[in-house]
Amino acid sequence: MALSGIQIYKLLPQTNCKECGFPTCLAFAMKLAAKQVELSACPYVSEESKSQLAESAAPPIRLVTLKSNGFEVKAGNEVVLFRHEKTYYNKPGILVKIQDNLDAGQIKAALQPADVFVVNYVGIDLTLDGFAVESVSGNADQFAAAVSAVRQVSQRPLVLISRDPAVMAAGLRAVDGEQPLIYAADSTNWEAMTELAKQHKTSLAVVGDSLDGLAELTEKIKAKGVEDLVLDPQGDGLSASLIRNTQIRRLALKKNFRALGYPAIAFPVTLAAAAQAITKYAGFIVLDSFAPELVYPLLVLRQNIYTDPQKPIQVQPGVYEINNPKPEDPVLVTTNFSITYFSVANEVESSGLPAWLLVTDAEGMSVLTAWAAGKFDAERIAKAVKGFNLADKVSRKRVVLPGHVAVLSGELEAELPDWEVRVGPREAVDIPKFMKQAL
Repeated sequence: MALSGIQIYKLLPQTNCKECGFPTCLAFAMKLAAKQVELSACPYVSEESKSQLAESAAPPIRLVTLKSNGFEVKAGNEVVLFRHEKTYYNKPGILVKIQDNLDAGQIKAALQPADVFVVNYVGIDLTLDGFAVESVSGNADQFAAAVSAVRQVSQRPLVLISRDPAVMAAGLRAVDGEQPLIYAADSTNWEAMTELAKQHKTSLAVVGDSLDGLAELTEKIKAKGVEDLVLDPQGDGLSASLIRNTQIRRLALKKNFRALGYPAIAFPVTLAAAAQAITKYAGFIVLDSFAPELVYPLLVLRQNIYTDPQKPIQVQPGVYEINNPKPEDPVLVTTNFSITYFSVANEVESSGLPAWLLVTDAEGMSVLTAWAAGKFDAERIAKAVKGFNLADKVSRKRVVLPGHVAVLSGELEAELPDWEVRVGPREAVDIPKFMKQAL
């Protein structure tokens, strides 16, 4: 049973060292009891206390990892219902399903485009995480051949789908030494599937037609020695899936109900269902097929949801050359918030106009936010101009401020008396027109 905050406090060193980020050990203990911090944040807790605090320290949703040759995908370890409460840690794995009634050539043709698909989003390369192989033939040899054919195309992690233990055993032999996800154990086959999971050291998906049924199965399987479990609550339709996934998450987080403290798997058949699975609360998402126009928005949505809202995505401050600028070309100024940077850079690059882009360190904030917080002012801009030796790169000294901070122009002229200070447009989309007409 989980310990209360006071019980946890009695096992902590009670030094109030503040190294955990909290003012007192009692405050840390309360956060630990609420699953909002990890025990590892306390540098002085004794080994004896660690063993007693193991249950309270363990994340309410178990971490499950699928591994293959140089790749892995993780799900679980989440401690909040909503990311603004803290953050989400492990992005749900997005996988594409293939069936074993295709020959090796058809499997290669279907999966190779998915394996090499990459989306560059604000400087981050987004890709699919793996593949699922489903047995529709019911033939063990055919299933093993399909798994082997997938392995010839991609080394990404796998989900193996069959309710027949004999078929599953053949598929597992084809990827011996890896850690795929076995799908699935149910009320009729759970003992055989559990033995396969133990033998091959894999994780195991559990299927149930109710939350009570799922909880009963997970307890039985855990008692047999398999703890890396994934839940399939099998909600029929968007509403039922949303309700069941939310119930599982709430029971795990708010009630510390360990029998349902595992990541979930979803098999959406529409874009809306896949988007819902990303946001509420699937750990693995298996798509029926690959299509770039389907996968692209899902990858971007997942990146947005699983970006820590307290840590803006940043680019490295510095001077960026766009369209091979010459010494007489202008210097555009912006902050190091990645979306701001890419908005400006993409507009200038697509226009074909050369420019120097000075990216100042604003701690990852956008232009207006950084200005309001005192992180983007004339002094910082002037320091960046001098620090990156822009005077040695340009012959005509012109800097262009974002239109939203036109108020800084006078101060910047005082900081950079040898430079011409111009005020550009408010929006990045208007920069090409400004450059053609005013520079």
